[in-house]
Amino acid sequence: MNWVITKLMNILKNIAKNNIINNNFLKEEILYTKQKVEKMKKTILLLLVFLLFSILLNSQTVDEYFAKGVKKSKLGDFKGAIIDFNKAIEIEPNHSDIYYNRGIAKFNLGDNKGAIQDFNKVIKMDPNDLDAYINRGNAKDTSGDNSGAIQDFSKAIEINPKCSEAYINRGTNKSILGDKLGAIADFDKGIEINPKVSIAYNNRGNVKTELGEYTDAIEDYNKAIEIDPNDFYGYYNRGNVKVDLEDFTGAIHDYNKAIELNANNADIYKSRGNVKAVLKNFNEAIVDYDSAIKINPNLVLAYFNRGNVKGELGKKREAIEDYSKAIDLNINYAEAYHNRGLEKVDIGDYKGGIEDFNKAINLNPKNDFAFFSRGNAKSLIFDYRGAIEDFNKAIELNPNVGESYANRGLSKVKLKNYKGACSDWEIAVELGNLEASDYIKQYCK
Repeated sequence: MNWVITKLMNILKNIAKNNIINNNFLKEEILYTKQKVEKMKKTILLLLVFLLFSILLNSQTVDEYFAKGVKKSKLGDFKGAIIDFNKAIEIEPNHSDIYYNRGIAKFNLGDNKGAIQDFNKVIKMDPNDLDAYINRGNAKDTSGDNSGAIQDFSKAIEINPKCSEAYINRGTNKSILGDKLGAIADFDKGIEINPKVSIAYNNRGNVKTELGEYTDAIEDYNKAIEIDPNDFYGYYNRGNVKVDLEDFTGAIHDYNKAIELNANNADIYKSRGNVKAVLKNFNEAIVDYDSAIKINPNLVLAYFNRGNVKGELGKKREAIEDYSKAIDLNINYAEAYHNRGLEKVDIGDYKGGIEDFNKAINLNPKNDFAFFSRGNAKSLIFDYRGAIEDFNKAIELNPNVGESYANRGLSKVKLKNYKGACSDWEIAVELGNLEASDYIKQYCK
């Protein structure tokens, strides 16, 4: 518009300077200029309308993408939600709510690192966002950064000292780091603020169980079940304590109820299978281990324990298969090598058995039973000196096992060391090994 005004001024100057009065020319120039002005006004108006429309359109689009993302998250479509949140952030990169909700979606997909980055953004925009600290703490907890999680939950408590969730979550992480008393103090505070949170009682019960306070633990699990009768964790955890108290019937009852509430938890079937194995209900135990493995094919203990039961039933080769699967899943599982070695020896594979015992000892050189088992295997291949060395080591690690002395005595007899054998058998008898008394009658006259 400035050039239009300038043109008008130039026209007036020319008229004054030359004293030219030409009405027709003046009229034409003024008419032409007015038309230009009107045209420019329309152009500017259109630009303003377009700009305003674009702003409104973009504003609506942010809200729409955000709303769609939230809706998808509620429906469990977290990948779809993240796509919508990404689009919203492209338009409005300084909207903390979008980052927060995208962080929640990432957390639900197991992307803890991405979730933490989003919560960092939220906290940078609002250093007092309570929920951002709590959820960042949860993501750190899940990713194994328990110390970092505790820091976030502590900050949340600083922002809101009445936040029971922050105390409960901090207590859980303290327990993981071994601060059992600190954990209980946090659970106590969380329950004081909100006595209707079943997970607080469950978690406090777990810590009390670890401390050997079984009666108090059961009271906590009872309370958790009272608050939420559909909380399978309460029954499962109470069942575990009953096992510690050797109330196996009560434990199975609790495991049954837990399975009734959640039939897709492999650990419950595994635990119930363990109790059935203790009660010598081996076939039923195998059924439970089968169910656990079907739900979670990577549950190492289910294979290991099923191998134990199959070994008890005389299914040696099947037991070996289960121990082998456990080892495939955990190559450093010393007990699995040891037990597989026992089964190999039982089917006459002494070399394979000794190799497994070697591996078990390398992984755990403090396991007296592994030395004892290898000593037995060596005696079966007539390596009596090697056997004696292993029995010596077993006795050094645990001098209170009568069988080690008894079997060392048998190897000494093979080497004509009757005096040493008789001395070993006398110690074995003192430790309660009755077979050793028969050896004394036979060899020690």
